[in-house]
Amino acid sequence: MQLVLPTGEYKDSFIEAVKEFQADPQASDRHKTYRELSIVELEADFDAYVGRERGYARGEHLPEGFIPWTDYWLVDGGKFIGRISVRHYLTDHLREIGGHIGYDIRPSKRGQGYGNKILELALPKVQDLGIQKILVTCDVTNAPSRKIIEKNGGMLENQVPNPETGIDKLRYWIDIFHPNT
Repeated sequence: MQLVLPTGEYKDSFIEAVKEFQADPQASDRHKTYRELSIVELEADFDAYVGRERGYARGEHLPEGFIPWTDYWLVDGGKFIGRISVRHYLTDHLREIGGHIGYDIRPSKRGQGYGNKILELALPKVQDLGIQKILVTCDVTNAPSRKIIEKNGGMLENQVPNPETGIDKLRYWIDIFHPNT
């Protein structure tokens, strides 16, 4: 199991995962990225999708109002399991609601420990960006995500209203500063 940058090597399992997200009856607003993807376009030109995703880390072709972020894919046994996005810095909005990290595990792989592993593996990637204390948020209603964040050292700072969804956010900080590394 490892984190990799987006690559065409996992095209088929990534597309399978997108189909799972699109069919998930419990999909939330945070899964809209998957709902907006076109399976036809992914199948026709997956390299263009991968190139765009990798370009975001370099600040290329960012959607309006977005900052650079790096997506990593969790793969296991040659299959795409999930995605974690590492935002390179915080805007006021991210400081309040979004945090440094967002992650998703494909529906068929949830509840199998992959959420814990994806966050654990991402912490050194965040530290490589020079970030030593990271903000991770989750909906107050998302008990599995709360457990994942807490298991990875998250310390709850507070609960804040999210005017976009009406569901409060929990804001956790994870200190990843290691003076001997």
